[in-house]
Amino acid sequence: MAEGFLHGCDRPAVLDAAVAHPDPRVRSRPADTFRPKLTSDQWVRLVRAEPSPSRRVLWAEHACAWGVELPEDLYDDLLVGPLRAKAAELPGLPAPYLPGLTADADPRVRATACARWEDLAAPLRERLLADTDEAVRTAALLGHHVGVPMPHEVFTALPAPRRALEQCLLETELEAALVRDGDAEVRRALAANPRLGAHSVAVLAQDPYDDIRSVVALRPDLTEEQRAAVRFDFDPTPMSRTVPWVESLHSDAGAMRRLAVSSHPLIRRSVARARHLPSDVVERLARDEDRTVRLFLAESCDDAPAELLLEVWRWWDGSFSYPGRPRSHPKFPRTGLLRYIGDPVGRMRRLALDDPESTPADVARLARDPEAEVRCRAAEDPRLSPADAVRLLNDPADYVRGNAIRNPQLPARVLAGLLHDRATACAAVTNPAIPIPVLHRILAAAAGAA
Repeated sequence: MAEGFLHGCDRPAVLDAAVAHPDPRVRSRPADTFRPKLTSDQWVRLVRAEPSPSRRVLWAEHACAWGVELPEDLYDDLLVGPLRAKAAELPGLPAPYLPGLTADADPRVRATACARWEDLAAPLRERLLADTDEAVRTAALLGHHVGVPMPHEVFTALPAPRRALEQCLLETELEAALVRDGDAEVRRALAANPRLGAHSVAVLAQDPYDDIRSVVALRPDLTEEQRAAVRFDFDPTPMSRTVPWVESLHSDAGAMRRLAVSSHPLIRRSVARARHLPSDVVERLARDEDRTVRLFLAESCDDAPAELLLEVWRWWDGSFSYPGRPRSHPKFPRTGLLRYIGDPVGRMRRLALDDPESTPADVARLARDPEAEVRCRAAEDPRLSPADAVRLLNDPADYVRGNAIRNPQLPARVLAGLLHDRATACAAVTNPAIPIPVLHRILAAAAGAA
């Protein structure tokens, strides 16, 4: 029960109790979710309390991924023992730890330190380039040649050249030969190399392979005119991710104006992910022919217009990454929604209860709606009558029943019965009407059982 309850729990006092729980399964449950609700302090406490070294590093990785700044004494602990090579990869590792890593007895740790080449002093770099371990020397060479052109003899001596193709600065003659290499895998690796010269990029833009040209089409060093000239393949149906270099320009209004008219849908989609955009860019993207651009604007941009949000709501009601959007968007209409209570589309009828003019009678009406998604919205409404809450516990749709179980209007005796039923306990324990002291007793009971 405790594990099910803690999935998505956002009650601070309960999360505090959970991260101090003696059962590691209970302690880790709030962190092992798609969108953890833990504070930075709770993350740090979770890492400190974990007895397993591998799990401790894992939780530290998760914490850093969620923007938590770990205290230095915790790094002292993580960088001790056989897992220090893994801990050395943590993105927030402070620079003062790097000299120690470059002198570590474990070559894996020294190789990991090479990934922070720009943060290493010259003497440390020289030591790594002359390391006795081949893997360390290779990692050091790759770091060194990010800024210093790699000659042909160094390239051919590499045990595996792919990383050099993807990230290193290459001497002019070597680069010219590689972009015309008969091996498509070589050209495929080169296509995204940010240090490739303009002439080489132009050559790869004409490559016979579609996937190579598609990589070139997303390079940040192309003008939009050059990008439009590249013949690339684009499947609009799979899930798409924000292009990192576009994301890095989100605060640059000029760049957003330029990229909002890009011929590449992935770039326009990435612009739409900005939290704030100039009004003319918002207006343009709100009319974009690519429906996903409009969706991303509704999910991510706080400046998205109300009419777009309503349009997107007709076919989208939230994802794992952006739960609640567009309905939870700050500009989503909050008034005038009662007019949809008789709309033929159930998704629109759901909105009626968001209107401040709606009444308990409107809740009761929609609790009897023929469509389950509308009854589901009524089942979560705190104005639902206790009688309707109990009635919806027997709804044919399981997600309607789930919302009814969590409705605070359920009579206490009914809620108590649900808590003692294995089939409903995990949902019932998330009911906000349950006092926190009772939740603490549930956690304590789980500890006793463990």
